[in-house]
Amino acid sequence: MTGFGRAETVYKGKKITVDIKSLNSKNFDLNVKVPLRYKEKEFDIRKLLNDKILRGKVDCYISCESLEDSNEVTINQDIVKNYIEQLRSVASDAPEFEYLKMAVRMPDVLSTKSSELEDDEWKALLEVVQESVDRFIEFRQTEGNQLAEEIEKIVQNIEYNLSEVAQYEEERIQPIKDRYISALKNFENVDETRYYQEMVYFVEKLDISEEKVRLSQHIKYYLEVMKNEDFNGKKLGFIAQEMGREINTLGSKANHSEIQKLVVEMKDDLEKIKEQTLNVYQLWVKLSYSPHHPEVEKQH
Repeated sequence: MTGFGRAETVYKGKKITVDIKSLNSKNFDLNVKVPLRYKEKEFDIRKLLNDKILRGKVDCYISCESLEDSNEVTINQDIVKNYIEQLRSVASDAPEFEYLKMAVRMPDVLSTKSSELEDDEWKALLEVVQESVDRFIEFRQTEGNQLAEEIEKIVQNIEYNLSEVAQYEEERIQPIKDRYISALKNFENVDETRYYQEMVYFVEKLDISEEKVRLSQHIKYYLEVMKNEDFNGKKLGFIAQEMGREINTLGSKANHSEIQKLVVEMKDDLEKIKEQTLNVYQLWVKLSYSPHHPEVEKQH
């Protein structure tokens, strides 16, 4: 299922933003982009995301933006002057700005204020990642509940069409009986006992009561699994396949135009269910995850 979650915080003049988004995928594929400052903690961030998000093509983007005007990059002027003097001694006839252009490309000319990642900053980052994950999962839950309602309506349509089959069952058998009785009159010396045995056999082959019962049970089981089991997408797919088999058998035995129409409608609804089932991650999601990562609780 698709999902999106964003959270941000400010720590000592730095704005930390975490965006998590995902697309549908059968497996879990995680892509994390973090600033160089937080590179050492990438493994911990990946572990947190891997524990909380179980499926989908997931992208996590972390950015750190300075809110202050202070410039943390300085030019080592003495080193630059030293480079220029040495370059001038090698080639004294070059323009002055050429010496400067070459000097600033030399090692150790630019320096940045070295600041290690503080524990408090890591704690702030971890909390904002967790908050983003929580919002991401909440987004998925909302989408999952809407998807569940839609699938339930479609399943109920199949159940309704199945109930409509009963009114046409007698209608489809009687014309067959009449046709065979009419054909019987054209023959002499027909063994009636044998004839009725064949009729019973033929009518039994047309009987659809077993298919109706099995399809009805599959429908009930589908709704039960959808409402009561987590991570149920694959299982729902298997049940939908079984429903399809019963609907196809029902259609092959129908021998009645109205029943065939109902079968076509049920097939159409079943295709919608199969398509939506592919998007199922967790319907009626139960909050089985802890809202706080152990690392955060440890530091509180």
